[in-house]
Amino acid sequence: MKIAIGSDHAGFELKGILIKHLTAKGFEVKDFGCYSNESMDYPDSAHPVCESIEKNESNLGVLICGSGNGITMTANKHQKIRAALSWIPEIAALARQHNDANIVSLPARFITEENAKAIVDAFFEASFEGGRHQKRVEKIACC
Repeated sequence: MKIAIGSDHAGFELKGILIKHLTAKGFEVKDFGCYSNESMDYPDSAHPVCESIEKNESNLGVLICGSGNGITMTANKHQKIRAALSWIPEIAALARQHNDANIVSLPARFITEENAKAIVDAFFEASFEGGRHQKRVEKIACC
């Protein structure tokens, strides 16, 4: 499975940890930045991650910023993206199972390294259940 990952400066350190974690689990991970902890704008990493998924170059994605909010809002501007801000593993799993989320977003300043690993593991281990959830997902895109 190909994973696109990106962060802003607040998520830079956690991104490196998760790249190692996911690579060790056998995922192919493409890093879309940022590449240091120097201040930068989260849309500059979010948009390329989303575009990689939209073009089917990556299967799923991980986005990280300080609160997780800005990078998630940016990602969800893309019509084919369903990014889910997750701070516990159960939310990440439900986002895949019920919402067919294709990106998990993490709040770097509010979770531990171990919690982040558990969140991405739950996200990638879960799959969309379809059924009653399918019609709801189809109603998300609007304009």
